Amino acid sequence: MKKIVHKSAIPLYAAAVVWILYAVLFPLYKPGHFLLAAIAAAVVGLIARALCKDVVEEVPETTGNEELDQMTAEGRRAIEEMKALDERIADEKISAAIVRLQQVTEQIFREVKSEPKKLPQIRKFMSYYLPTTLKLLRAYDSACAQGVSGENIDAAKKGVAGIMDRIVAAFEKQLDSLFGDQALDISTDVTVLENMMVREGFSADSLHQTVQTNTSSSDTEEGEGGITLEL
Repeated sequence: MKKIVHKSAIPLYAAAVVWILYAVLFPLYKPGHFLLAAIAAAVVGLIARALCKDVVEEVPETTGNEELDQMTAEGRRAIEEMKALDERIADEKISAAIVRLQQVTEQIFREVKSEPKKLPQIRKFMSYYLPTTLKLLRAYDSACAQGVSGENIDAAKKGVAGIMDRIVAAFEKQLDSLFGDQALDISTDVTVLENMMVREGFSADSLHQTVQTNTSSSDTEEGEGGITLEL
């Protein structure tokens, strides 16, 4: 969210009122009169400025990509709802799961926002997994809010509690899938680097072979040029 600060107009109005009142109540035809009126208006304006707070307006940032902006807005609303649900739900296990879902969801949106080309990878997540998860959590919250125990209420709570671990795992898998191309690129770079190091003689294997070769050559030279004692 981008924050825009709006200065209050009240100090200006207050200063203007002082000028009008001064003109009505006191003479205003000499330079000294205008100076006094200006000082009075400035003092009142400064007091009003100190008392009136600036208005801060939060405006959603746009990227120019309509689908990405919509995803960002929906994601922000989903995360805010998770926070609200976490505050209302007392069960520690469910609360911990919600916190984890919130963290992973934030990471997913952050990654996609930084690389919009990954947006198609989370369309199913946005259209089904995320809204369905919120729906289940709302149902759990509603069941807890009844304040009574009953067959249907307990079954609803048990059903949601029983699937939370799998939901968290699904969210984490969605996040992991976003790094598939990156992992492939890293694997390719590692392979190329290893092959280059072998060719240039910088790898551990090539250095080990070089030491062995030098040692063998040294032993051979000592054997050929050594002194043999015959008894």
